[in-house]
Amino acid sequence: MQPTSLLTHPTQFTVSPHRLQWHSPGFRTKIPLRPYPRRVPSLLCTANTDVGLTLEEFIEIGFISSVHGLDGELRVKATTDFPEMRFSVPGKRWLKTRVAGEETVREVELLEGRGHPGQKSWILSFGGVNSVDEARQIVGSTLLVKGADRPELEEGEFYIPDLVGMKVFLKETGEPVGTVVDVYNSGASDLLQVMLAASNERVDGSGVVKPEAGISGPLVWVPFVEEIVPHVDMDKREMLISPPKGLLELNVRLNGTSRERRQLERKQRKKSQQRLLAAKKKLSELGQKHILQGLSFGEKAQKEFLVEQIININLKLFQHATQSVDMPNSRFHLPEFVDGNSTTLLKNALKISHESFILYGKRDKQDKNFELRGRGLHLLSERKAAIILVVDNKNSERIDLDGFGKAMSNIFLQELLGFKRFAEVEEQQASVPLVVICPAGEIKPYQLIFSESICSCFDSQKVWFLEEEKLPVVSILNMNQGAHKILLKSPWEILQSPVGSGGVFSLLSSHNILDGLKDMGVEYVQVCNLSKRSFIGHPLLFGLVSTREADIGIQIFDGHDERDFNIVLSMKYLKKLTNENLIFNAVLKQDSHVEQVDGEWRDIQPESPNSYHFSSSIYSSLDSCPPSNICVMQVVD
Repeated sequence: MQPTSLLTHPTQFTVSPHRLQWHSPGFRTKIPLRPYPRRVPSLLCTANTDVGLTLEEFIEIGFISSVHGLDGELRVKATTDFPEMRFSVPGKRWLKTRVAGEETVREVELLEGRGHPGQKSWILSFGGVNSVDEARQIVGSTLLVKGADRPELEEGEFYIPDLVGMKVFLKETGEPVGTVVDVYNSGASDLLQVMLAASNERVDGSGVVKPEAGISGPLVWVPFVEEIVPHVDMDKREMLISPPKGLLELNVRLNGTSRERRQLERKQRKKSQQRLLAAKKKLSELGQKHILQGLSFGEKAQKEFLVEQIININLKLFQHATQSVDMPNSRFHLPEFVDGNSTTLLKNALKISHESFILYGKRDKQDKNFELRGRGLHLLSERKAAIILVVDNKNSERIDLDGFGKAMSNIFLQELLGFKRFAEVEEQQASVPLVVICPAGEIKPYQLIFSESICSCFDSQKVWFLEEEKLPVVSILNMNQGAHKILLKSPWEILQSPVGSGGVFSLLSSHNILDGLKDMGVEYVQVCNLSKRSFIGHPLLFGLVSTREADIGIQIFDGHDERDFNIVLSMKYLKKLTNENLIFNAVLKQDSHVEQVDGEWRDIQPESPNSYHFSSSIYSSLDSCPPSNICVMQVVD
């Protein structure tokens, strides 16, 4: 496991959906979407149940997702941190199924199990299940073990259920904060969901703080890291926290009051229902009705997960992207564009040394870049510039992380946005609008990472967090298909891939960000990613674009990597781009997936490329802009 801290003496732990171990600085959990059993025929419930044990005395270790092969084997998605012990060691296990609206537990015998090659799943064989028909009847069941059989914890390890319900206090003052109601894994770090204490709370016999029935306080997120949660007392069932200044207050502002939150949730549910109906209709028109099959079986959590994915597909963009499959490969390459238009681009070019780039340009009035620098600083200080930061964890791991991995990118991000390079005009730039585009599923942790910076460096009303644009992965056409079919990872999960940096434009359009920026008086927008060669709010680049009255300004450097980008666009041209179609490239890939054959869900393991992923580069924005309206800042070593 990769360390997640630069502390001198890290305390290392590991985590699972049921076991939580403390890292320094953070806890590491892997909590997947909780699988629920689908309803199965009543004939399965004639087996013996484990008399004397309640459902609460069992622990979920996996979810039976599909049949594997023709001999009664089953594919299981693990929800345990101990898959080797749970799935490869023969012995008693239990199946939880739902029959006639009630959950039933019965004993089964695990004969053998093995890991699924290339998949995060296991293939198991059970006694008495020897055919596809017999196996199909228990698909959707949840696999259990007795809670008493869970492994003993080492010092510093925690089971998640033991943390839920704990009282939370401020370490410095002893003041009660609230109660832990859930633990959430963001992929990069782990978060405690804490219900803030209120005057109308009571303490039950076990000492756990519980709100009165029907009353709920504001919910806040607290990073489960040693620096913020330095002490956990299992005997007293309480923990002490030392949150950064403004963290809890920011959470409350983001969440709103309980009444406001409930009203917002009702509006969101109604809006989601309307969007789902529209999406169903459009998917049917596009020949993609098969992805709705998961809504006809399974339990609430599975269906809700599928619904969320369906309504969040940008179907207009998807329909446009699929057209690129049948077009010649027209991927945009920046070096080819620069070489092909070098004569024109040189007229609007600025060449500076890497040293000048780092220093914003020399402050000496005799320096040729002094006026450009001043023009850029004026735009920033007058709030006429905005910043869009694209956080790409894959890219971040390439830069100055020395193998510390994904979680370290958060620390790098926090340092980068400390605006140390903005020190001379930090107070003036406190209201620069900021849009952070996060990797899929990681908005919440980045909000928390930014919380202290937002309070001190930004106006929270001018900060947006968006999730990167994704599009479904589609199949290669075969003789039996009338359209490229969207592939599924499971009956309730659509196989999707990030669009890439070009997805910025569709995100700005779909979230109406540009209208808000225009109302704020913004004239230029910088779009950049996390790279040691990018520079958030570089005044020379802003000043160059403004002075030359260009639509686009790009920063390039020796050995330029197209995965790194730093572009400034005028608001007028950016508005035009959001109203135009992106240039997509259909990339041929090889993807495992599931599909329904004769009413049965089957795993498909292709032996050759079988799918298309859609990608778009932010540099494709240059294609529709006259070269005379583009300026270049070239950084040379």
